[in-house]
Amino acid sequence: MKHFSTSFFYFLIIAIIMTSCSTNPYKASEKSYKEQLHDYKKTISNMESAKLETSSTTILPTPELAPIDPLILYKDTLSIKAPIALQNGISTEWISAVNFNLRKPNFIIIHHTAQDSLAQTLKTFTVAKTQVSSHYVIADDGRVVQMVNDYLRAWHGGTASWGKNTDINSASIGIELDNNGIEPFSDKQIISLLALLTKLKKDYNIPTQNIIGHSDIAPSRKTDPSKLFPWKILALNGFGIWPDQVLELAPANFNVEQALRIIGYNTKNLPSAISAFKLHYIQTEVDSVLDEKTINTIYNIYMKQ
Repeated sequence: MKHFSTSFFYFLIIAIIMTSCSTNPYKASEKSYKEQLHDYKKTISNMESAKLETSSTTILPTPELAPIDPLILYKDTLSIKAPIALQNGISTEWISAVNFNLRKPNFIIIHHTAQDSLAQTLKTFTVAKTQVSSHYVIADDGRVVQMVNDYLRAWHGGTASWGKNTDINSASIGIELDNNGIEPFSDKQIISLLALLTKLKKDYNIPTQNIIGHSDIAPSRKTDPSKLFPWKILALNGFGIWPDQVLELAPANFNVEQALRIIGYNTKNLPSAISAFKLHYIQTEVDSVLDEKTINTIYNIYMKQ
């Protein structure tokens, strides 16, 4: 009887451990995330205090500004409000990435994951050896997963630039859409993206023209979020810019390369820059051909800057 009780006890312990692991496969990454946040506590507290001071017409004395507890940053409350058309709301959750450091958001960069599933992407972002992460991942069914706090510097842009900014990760929020790059983006996914963009643009006063794609900041090596991404819908909702339906003719002395640089593109490889521009703004003709339509479209976007 004693032997049975001891065996049963060990079995129970093993069962509890296995159940704990199966219900929280990201336990290790959550622990790593919390440990790293403690190192950033003071800096984040100062950033949040400055944000509170400048966002109010009545500036409170600094002693009244409570310091930020890193555990609050450990799991953000997204508080994303869905558009009226989405009656059932948006499902959100938190899974901790492990690859990040501090940054100040002024851009939003949109990606597609180029992977086979949401689960595969979450695994990629929760192991240190991959050296890649993103602030948000939006599933095909519209579920939003936040993986890095907005104040922290995720590693999603890689070698990239936009205008004079050559450290995009330090100035941007990365949003990954669960999409393999050859399939259309789902309506639920785009609705959730619009809701998320509404929150982020308001929270950090992101300029409209600073909501761009991975292909825009890395034209020689990236093509996401693919030619199927609905940039026009985003622009109509105030996220990014879009060419007018009727294009004004560019002047005879219009310098295309200079205009692309002013818009933000890296033009060291001009054909790649032209292709990246067309991937965003002329999605039915993604090539490096500089025809009249392309020149006039570049001029139109240049004039909107």
